Amino acid sequence: MINPVKKRLLPIALLLFLASFVGHHDADTAGENGWTELFNGKDINDWMVKINHHEVGDNFAGTFRVKDGMIQVRYDGYGDFNNQFGHLYYKTPFSYYHLKVDYRITGEFLPSAPAYAFRNSGVMLHSQDPRTMLKDQDWPISVELQFLAAEDDGKARPTGCMCSPGTDVVFNGKIDPRHCITSTAKTYALNEWVHAEAIVLGDSVITHIINGDTVLRYYQPQIGGGVVNNYDPAQKQDGKLLSSGFIALQSEGQPVDFRRVAIKELPAPGGKK
Repeated sequence: MINPVKKRLLPIALLLFLASFVGHHDADTAGENGWTELFNGKDINDWMVKINHHEVGDNFAGTFRVKDGMIQVRYDGYGDFNNQFGHLYYKTPFSYYHLKVDYRITGEFLPSAPAYAFRNSGVMLHSQDPRTMLKDQDWPISVELQFLAAEDDGKARPTGCMCSPGTDVVFNGKIDPRHCITSTAKTYALNEWVHAEAIVLGDSVITHIINGDTVLRYYQPQIGGGVVNNYDPAQKQDGKLLSSGFIALQSEGQPVDFRRVAIKELPAPGGKK
């Protein structure tokens, strides 16, 4: 159990380790410099689907599909949305890594989905294994790199925020009670491609980067909080630090395209696993 008042100090060496990656995140070529393409541009055979109210592996109504070299999230086979929140999980968990995702929020929102999902998607980090989720569990226990696109009211709506289904994070020196923490990113339009990154250092620190700008950083991701429903109690051990987990692309009623998902595994300080 983690005492929220006693935030573990991040070692100076780890901060230097993080700084060695931030600011040098665009000097890579596909397949070079240690980068691995998780999406091969052709299929999602290396990925697992879990959609609320369905068993693992049931890609209901072709929610996740590949077309024109992109992973597309679509709802043309849906009637009522019925809270059928879905996620597409890469087959392997990761712990220390640098993730890059090129995405665009697009298309028409499914009206029967919850209003908060309007022009909203994301990538789940340190997610629980989808095979441990119950059929009617709505969200995986995870930390979300949230993607938002502008609404039509002209108001700022930063992307690259953090949301915490079934988790907590340390922000500004203490566990933050908010489900979502707003980033300092710009607002991007519907149909605009955005380059998002996450630098994830086990259970120590997670950094969000949008189009080259560091927009959010938080610490000690751990199981806790609320929002997740209908889970196996054995999977929700509040206070347990999340040092690794699965990466998952989200579906929650808004069409979205992903044209790149790439990862570079990073060395863990001190030989940690």
